[in-house]
Amino acid sequence: MKRNWLLPVLLLCGGASLANVRLPAVLADNMVLEQHATAKLWGWCDPGEKIYITPSWSRVTDSVKGTRDGHWVLAVATPAAGGPYTIEIKGWNTITLKNVLIGEGWVCSGQSNMEMCETWGLPDVKAELPTCANSRIRFFHVPRTTSTSVQDDCTGRWAACDSNELKTFSAVAYFFGKTLNKELDVPVGLIEASWGGTPAEVWTPEELVDDDPVLKAGDAKLVPADGWPYLPGYCYNAMIAPLTSFNIAGALWYQGESNTVVPENYAKLFRVMIGAWRKAWNKSFPFYYVQIAPYNYGTKDQGSLLREQQAAVEDFGGTGMVVISDLVTDTTDIHPKDKHDVGLRLANWALAETYHRPGLFYKNPRFSSMEVSGDRVTLSFSNAPNGLMVKGKGVTTLMVAGEDRVFHAAEGKIAGDKMEVWSKEVKKPVAVRYQFSNAGIGDVYSKEGLPVAPFRTDAW
Repeated sequence: MKRNWLLPVLLLCGGASLANVRLPAVLADNMVLEQHATAKLWGWCDPGEKIYITPSWSRVTDSVKGTRDGHWVLAVATPAAGGPYTIEIKGWNTITLKNVLIGEGWVCSGQSNMEMCETWGLPDVKAELPTCANSRIRFFHVPRTTSTSVQDDCTGRWAACDSNELKTFSAVAYFFGKTLNKELDVPVGLIEASWGGTPAEVWTPEELVDDDPVLKAGDAKLVPADGWPYLPGYCYNAMIAPLTSFNIAGALWYQGESNTVVPENYAKLFRVMIGAWRKAWNKSFPFYYVQIAPYNYGTKDQGSLLREQQAAVEDFGGTGMVVISDLVTDTTDIHPKDKHDVGLRLANWALAETYHRPGLFYKNPRFSSMEVSGDRVTLSFSNAPNGLMVKGKGVTTLMVAGEDRVFHAAEGKIAGDKMEVWSKEVKKPVAVRYQFSNAGIGDVYSKEGLPVAPFRTDAW
C-alpha cells in the first residue's frame, strides 16, 4: 500500500510556525492594575498575528496586530477600584488572566532594610501572621537578578497576602500596603525589587553613571564585596526595566547605607536615578524614601553626610523623606527591627500627598533658619505647626562652634517652633549642628511625635 507522507509533514510544519501568545511575568493571575488609569498590556506573538483582548469589566474587545519583531502592546482603560475581573487575550492561543483586581500599585525597592521580612526575626511581622490574610493585598516579588543589558521580562508571580507569602516579603512594603488598603478601602498591589548590600548605582541606568564624571568617579570608589552586585545598571536592567510598562501609583525606596563610603555625591546620584525611573515609566510618579538610621559607621560623619544628602533630595519634586532616628534601639545594628512604623510613616506621606487625605501630620520638623544674638543662637523650624517638644531630660546631640570651627557640646531650650542654643565655651557662635554624627539619636520632636531631622547650619 502506498503511503502519502507529504500531507502530515506539511501540516506539522504549518502548525509549528504558529507561536503562542506570551505575556511577561508581571501580567498574570492575581495582579493589581491601577484604577481610573490606562493599563498597558503587552507581550509576544507571531509577526502580524492579530491579538484580541477583552477585559470583563467593560466586555469590550479591542485588537492589536503583532509587529514585525513579534511584539504587541495595547492600552486599556481601567475602572474604579474593584474586582475580581478576568482579561481574555486571544491569538492563535487563548490566555485568560483570572482574579485581577483594580486598585493602587507601588514598587518597593532598595537594599536590606527594604528586603527585611519575618524570616529576619522581626517581631512586628511575626505578630501579623495569624491575621494577615487579605485577598485585597497582593505581592509580586522580583527575585535577585542581574543583567549587563536591559531586559524586557523578569521572573516572579502575583500572590494574595497570607501568612506564608508574608514571611518572605518586605515588611516595610507590607505595613505600607496594609495602611493604604485600610485607609483607602481599595486593593493594593506591592512589587518588591530589593537586594541587600547594593549601592544606588546598580539601580541606575549604566550610561547615566558612566557618562557623568562626578558619578563615575564616585562609582570607582565603591568597594566590591561578595554577595551583591556593584556595577552600574546591573539591578536596574534585570529587576526594574522589565516593570516599566506596568502602570504604578508610585515608588518607595529604602537604601543608602552602601553609599556611605562616598556620601558627597549621593544627592546627585539619587536625583539621576529617580529621574531615570520616571522617564522609563513615562510618568512623574511620587517617590517616597527613608533616611538611613543612626549607626556606628567606621569613618567619622559618613552616615551624617549621607543623611544630609538624602534630605537635599526633598526639593526634587514629588519626593518625601521619612526620618526614623527615633526607631533605633541599637546603633551597632545597621538593621533596625521596627519596620511597622517605617511603613506607616511612608503610608502617611502617600495618603497626604498622593491621595490628598487631610489632617495628617507626616512631615518631620526641618531646620529652616537661624539668628545669632550675642552668645545665643535661635533656630527656627518648619513642619512644626503646634511647636516642638523634648523627650527626655533635655536637648542632647547639640554642638555649636565659633569662627575657629571647633565644635563644643551645647545646651538647648524649646520655645514653640524655635530652639535657643548656647555653650559656655563659645562666646560668638557661628554654626550649630544637631544629631550630626554617625550614631547620634536626637530627642527633639514635633508635638505630633515626629523627630526633628538631623541638620547642620554650616557647610564646612
